[in-house]
Amino acid sequence: MKSPARAVKLLQSGVIFTVISFLTTLIHYVFQVIISRKFDSPAAQGEFGLMNNTVTFIAFLGLPLAIAQQAVTHYVARFHFSGEDARLHGLLAGCRKFLFHITVAGSVAAILLIKPLGDFFNIPRLALTLIALVCVLGNLWSSYASALCQGLGWFKRLALISLLAAVMRVLVGWPATTISPIAEWAVLGSVAMLLPNFILFFWRHEFPRRQAESVSPWNAEFIQFVVVSTACVIGNNFFTQGDTLVSNKYFSMADRDAYSAAEKLAVALVTAVAPLLTVLFTHRSSRQHHHGDELWDQLKLIGLYAAGLIGGAACLYFLRAYGLQLLHRDTPAAEAMVGRLSVAMVFVGLSQALGMWSLASRWTKLSFLYGVLSLGYWGLLLTVGKTPGALLATMPVAAGVTFLILFVFWIAAMRKQPAAA
Repeated sequence: MKSPARAVKLLQSGVIFTVISFLTTLIHYVFQVIISRKFDSPAAQGEFGLMNNTVTFIAFLGLPLAIAQQAVTHYVARFHFSGEDARLHGLLAGCRKFLFHITVAGSVAAILLIKPLGDFFNIPRLALTLIALVCVLGNLWSSYASALCQGLGWFKRLALISLLAAVMRVLVGWPATTISPIAEWAVLGSVAMLLPNFILFFWRHEFPRRQAESVSPWNAEFIQFVVVSTACVIGNNFFTQGDTLVSNKYFSMADRDAYSAAEKLAVALVTAVAPLLTVLFTHRSSRQHHHGDELWDQLKLIGLYAAGLIGGAACLYFLRAYGLQLLHRDTPAAEAMVGRLSVAMVFVGLSQALGMWSLASRWTKLSFLYGVLSLGYWGLLLTVGKTPGALLATMPVAAGVTFLILFVFWIAAMRKQPAAA
């Protein structure tokens, strides 16, 4: 049975990680405030939305390594928390090889696909596409290092690196857009965000020493992790960012700016409490989740996550005008969008929590369902969301139905667990 000290440590890690990451989110919001004001001129109309949509496009191209990172985190965490150090040493070496190969393959794919995908999602300028490519390649190689760190439970360190990255984004993006208020210079701040990842090299001596030959992670269990991780990572991306790609493809420049401002406020609900899911995922991936007291602590984390989402949505609704004023985007169109986007993001965040729980629990069928529903959700938005009104009318309903379907199946899966769990 787990000791009370271990339970406190689990909750403490989640709370500390969340607090630091919340501060990081605020700094990113400061960046949005600064950049939005730089783009506040008729000549720069559409640049604010284009900048944010390009950042979403960068994340979209980074999906292959995000999938690999999720699978490795899931697999390494199991042996890290189980105390099987000998097995852990060899697996870390084997996972490094796997991540390296995926990183190389992802880099090649990004180079080949950046132009056709950029044309499909309406990235209008070649210079912006090239800067996006630099960001994609940098994100791939930085994620290569952070994947193993997350598997080892280095939540506080990774949160501090993310905080420093947000500061670097402001320090570079602010003067760059002063030179010229165009999306290319703003996205350049995302390139600067990659620099703090070099700090990870100072901790390389703390990785478990390899005392034997590397152990290939490729077995039936790891393959299953990769497959369900694919479903969950695709689900997380399309649920939280798929609407942004849709808006960039169909909306006018003015609508793109208004939607981007409202979307940044709404998606902050999920971003602010997402670190709790990271901690929950890593701990539930370990073998200890079969104990009743472990399950209770994990349910506390997911309850805190849900409370944060709902409470944040209520606050955002009453403070939406103030938030948009800070962004210098306080138009009636943007203000009308915030409410429906917030409702959609609450359901999206709750669905994401169930998807991550299912992945960490190795509930393969439910993880697949999460991925399939996300593709259906995004496909529906891509089909009908050709105007702001149509998109915003569809999102809350589709997200709510998706959550209800997942919740019913999640309850059924929980009831099938052994009594000890």
